[in-house]
Order: sequence, then structure tokens, then C-alpha cells
Amino acid sequence: MDTKRLILFVVFSFSILLLWDTWQRKHVPVSEVASQQDASVPSSQKLNTSDAKTISPDSNFKLETASRIKVLTDLYQIEIDTAGGDIRRLLLNNHLADNGQDKFLLLDDAQKPLLYVAQSGLIGNDLPTHKSMFTSEKTNYVLESGQNHLDVKLNYKNQDVEVVKIISFDRDSYQIGVRYEITNHSKLAITPSAYFQLLHDDESNQGTSLAPTFTGGAYYTEADKFKKINFKDMKKRDLSLISVDGWVGVIQHYFASAWILPVNQKREFYTKQVADNIYSSGVLTQLSSIQPGEKKKFSTKLYSGPQIKEQLEKAAPGLTYSVDYGWLTFIASPLFVVLNWIYKLVNNWGSAIILLTVLIKLLFYPLSAASYKSMAQLRELAPRLQSMKEKFGDDKVKFQQAMLELYRTEKINPMGGCLPILIQIPVFISLYWVLMGAVELRHAPFILWITDLSLKDPYYVLPIIMGISMIVQTKLNPAPTDPMQAKLMMIMPVVFSIFFFFFPAGLVLYWVINNLLSILQQWMINRSIHAAALAKKGNAARK
Repeated sequence: MDTKRLILFVVFSFSILLLWDTWQRKHVPVSEVASQQDASVPSSQKLNTSDAKTISPDSNFKLETASRIKVLTDLYQIEIDTAGGDIRRLLLNNHLADNGQDKFLLLDDAQKPLLYVAQSGLIGNDLPTHKSMFTSEKTNYVLESGQNHLDVKLNYKNQDVEVVKIISFDRDSYQIGVRYEITNHSKLAITPSAYFQLLHDDESNQGTSLAPTFTGGAYYTEADKFKKINFKDMKKRDLSLISVDGWVGVIQHYFASAWILPVNQKREFYTKQVADNIYSSGVLTQLSSIQPGEKKKFSTKLYSGPQIKEQLEKAAPGLTYSVDYGWLTFIASPLFVVLNWIYKLVNNWGSAIILLTVLIKLLFYPLSAASYKSMAQLRELAPRLQSMKEKFGDDKVKFQQAMLELYRTEKINPMGGCLPILIQIPVFISLYWVLMGAVELRHAPFILWITDLSLKDPYYVLPIIMGISMIVQTKLNPAPTDPMQAKLMMIMPVVFSIFFFFFPAGLVLYWVINNLLSILQQWMINRSIHAAALAKKGNAARK
């Protein structure tokens, strides 16, 4: 295999791996997980008839509305509807919308087309569900300066029970507390169940045809680890999974929402189709019995916000997997840790990407050197190979035999550059997903015209530089003996440049720096090998 075929093989392999990884991330069959159960939980803990009726789809789906309670914290602008106590609208103060001007709208009930609502309710003995009407003493709540905690209280009461639903917020936290205080005024004991779910449409936040992204359900348990469920699979089959740990929610590019129950609380994760294009992802749990005259509390929490690693780690085990790096998570996660550490030193994500690229290049320097040495040796043989090709003409068998003999004589392994490059491919793919998935790079400026590293270069400067660097690399490599290969190698930089026109600037920045460092390393090795070859010729002439 000559050098040009080697390069084509590596590029092809990288592309296939990247496409396969993308396909796996977007196609997770729910049939593999829909009937699984945690062996430590009795299989009898299933949705009973009344439970199923409460949270199952209605033939005529409609979100009830009443009065709105507005909540302002350091991180959120939220609207809670007294119908069910749902969180109907949630804006993130520290994250901008795609237009770069408005606050990012994560939850909303407008259905234009986004419908994304957090619901919760109780089941049994006329307890309030997500359709019941609550009352509130206030319509506006503000987390004041110097205040670290805020409670929003909703009240429900009938002749048998009194329920206070408390939605709480803490400063610097994307965890929203939800607590039920249930007082039994009846003459009989009650055994309520509680459910917590997220409704989402199947149209919004799907990315573009050029850069599709996953938006759908997800859950995590210690037994099954992280699983994604797309809306098409929800339509085909309901999920029903029994566990004693984990979370369930909805994830999308850069953001996530998840219901997180207390540890060791028995639960059933479920997904259901609510309407033609609306689906629920939720969890049901049975609460302890409440005797007449007794009051009991049950608390859980909702994470709803950006996929910031530190915040996800604090919220729940396994929630960091919502930043989905695919099958190379074990490489990608440490890479992001290093990238984040560098950022804290330099306070610029573009500079952090450059420094991380340098570190990776230093780490793989010996492997790259072996590859470039092999290419440099082949480059020195290029004139002799061309003469041999002209000598043997169309007799490809004799040409191949003579070429292999030449390699053997000069002690050159033409495959010497293959393995070092292939070993680095998983790292390149991992870094690709890190840069594609890091919410920290969203709207993060670098320098001058690059104001958002998560978007394409608006003036295509970086892709053009990358294309030029690829041309320089081609010139440093041995010239192919096949004219068709020579033309192909000249076209590739142009094709790759156009391809990278649509990639995030942060990713293209990595490739540009990597190419420039590769050019420097290859030039130095070429120079060294060429000097050695000249010295060898001089010694041979003197003899």
C-alpha cells in the first residue's frame, strides 16, 4: 500500500467510524429496554388500574389553564400554572436563544411547535393530579439579592385531604425541588401514589438536515445505565421499567430535564404517547400509608437546564451521560475535563481548544513521528519509483515486485504510517463529540469575527485556512505515481474545506491547529530524512 492509498484509507476509515457513531447515537431501539426490570424489585409493583387511567393518554388532549404564578431567580424566569401546578414556561437567564439576543426558552406550552411541560400529581382518594386546581397566596415570587432559597406554595383541599405542593429554588442551582405535604382528614388510611412527567412534542429541537440532533426521552439506572428513547419508538411501544434508583427525563442538544427521586425509592419509569405528536416521559412511585389525622411529606427534584458537567454531577448519578459522547465516552469525558481545566486557566474556550490540541499532539508525538518518518522515506524514494513505473510500463505485476524489493532493500515498511494514525482516530472522534456537545462553547467567543464557537465560521476563514494547510500537507507527502491518485489528492483539500464550511468554528479551529502542528512536525522529519539520504549518497560516492 503506497502512502496515498494509506491516506485515503485513513480518511475513509475515519468517515465510516464517524458516520457509524452518529447512526448509533440517533437509533436506539426501545424494544431492547421496554420490558426490562431490576431483579431487586418485585414485579408486582406495576401501574394499577387507577394509576394507568390517571396518566394514560386522553382521547382529546388539552392542557388546562388557570392563573399563572411568575417566579424570578438568578437562573430562571418561570411560569407555574395553578392548573395542576405545572411548570409551563421556563427561560434560562444565563443562556441565549439561537438568535443570540433573547433568553433561551427551554419549557413552554405554546405549541408553536414547542410543547415542553413539567407535570406532577398524586393518585388515590381524590388527591390532586396534574388536572386539579390549586390556589396560591401570591402571583409573583422573586429570589432577592442575598436570599439563597425560595419556596412557591400551592394549596389544594377537599373534605378528606389537604395538600400543599411546594416548588423550591436555590441560588446557583438548576435543581428544582418539588415537595408534597399531605394531611389525611378522612377516617380511613390512604395509600397515595405520586407521578412526575415531562411532556414534549416530536417536532421541535431536531436540528437541521445537515446537522441533526437528538431530542427525546432518556433514563438511567445502575442496572441498565444510560438509555435513550426517540419519539418514534415511544409511538411503537410504551416503556415500563421497574427500578429502585435512577432518573427519567427528556434530553436535547445542550440541555436536559430529568425527574430525580430519592435513592432506594421503588419506582416505575414509563413513556406514553399522549396525542398525535406529544409524548410523556415519567416516573410513578407508591408512597407510604397515611393514617387518619396524620401528615406526611414526600420530596423529589427536577433538573432542568444546561448540560453543565458540574451541575449534572451534583444533581444525580448518571445524569452526566445526558451529554452523550456515544461509545467513546471513556475517552471523551477525560478530554472535556482537561479542556475545562485549561479554560479555567486561560478564560477563553478558543485558546483552551488550541492548548488542548497542542497537548494531544505532544501525547501522540512518537506515533506521529513514526508515521511521518515512513512518509518521508517514501518521499525520498519517489523519483526511483517513478523511474521504475516508466521502465515497466503497463506490467503492474513486475512493477509491484520491483517496488517491494526496493522497500526491502532500503528497509522501509510502507505500512509503517498506518497503525500510528489509526490509533489516533478514536481520540479525534471523541474530541469531535466533545466540541459538538459542550454547552459551554455555545455563544462562547474566540477572537475578532468568531463570536460563537458552536456555530460555523461566518466568513469561512478557518475552513479556507484548513484547506490551504491540507494542500501544504499534500506537498510534503510523497508524490503518487498514479495520475488519478495525484488528481484526487489535489481535490481532497477543496472537498474537505467545503465540508467544514458547515462545522462549528471550535471544531474547525482544532483541525486547523492540528494540521499546522502536523505540517511543522512533518517538515522537520522530512528535512532530517532528506539530510540522512544525502549523507548516505555521499558516503556511497566516496566508496
